[in-house]
Amino acid sequence: MESNGKMKEKMEDSDNETNRTSNAHDPDIASDSEGKISRQPSQSSCYATEDDEDLANIQLGPKMTIKEHLEKDKDDESLRRWKEQLLGSVDASAVEENQEPDVKIISLTILSPERPDLMLPIPESGNPKGLWFTLKEGSRYRLRFSVKISNDIVCGLKYINTVWKTGIKVDSSKQMLGTFSPQAEPYTHVMEEETTPSGIFARGSYSARTKFVDDDNKCYLEINYTFDIQKDWPST
Repeated sequence: MESNGKMKEKMEDSDNETNRTSNAHDPDIASDSEGKISRQPSQSSCYATEDDEDLANIQLGPKMTIKEHLEKDKDDESLRRWKEQLLGSVDASAVEENQEPDVKIISLTILSPERPDLMLPIPESGNPKGLWFTLKEGSRYRLRFSVKISNDIVCGLKYINTVWKTGIKVDSSKQMLGTFSPQAEPYTHVMEEETTPSGIFARGSYSARTKFVDDDNKCYLEINYTFDIQKDWPST
């Protein structure tokens, strides 16, 4: 009879052969020159699935007022501290019940190291008449805006921007800004740096739509406007 040690070695060799055979048919698994197995990212793991898309359609729970937020789980010390940090100096007793959050975009400013800051006037209608601004091709810039939050917490405030040229969509971006509590002073947010396209085909007029929406898809500001990309900054 074979010893227990030899029988164990044969069983392990058999298992390894079985694994190599099954792995050879698995497109997500590859082996290197030394025979070591490594799993490769599958195509399904590199792209959004239906489950990912379903997450965007999750229905949120019932809305709660600031007072209700503070009263809920008030015996949990860690939650209480987190809520106080979120709400800051908000006086819950001074906030009326069942008020919707009020979000006002006070100012929009284009920041570029190549020129003085360009503050953009925001018309009440949300639609500037004529050309709103001009950017220099190949220039680096950031967008800064000030937001005033009143009445209640606004959850998941997002910045959405879509750009068209000659009727064709050429850019679309969305950035999560965060959740904000009401406060007397406005919040200031600076977007990540971007670079304008350059070249003869990049120059010209563009139309765009900028929106600020929350988790409930409530839109607080929609701006439809036109802008230019030219060879140089406009004279000031």
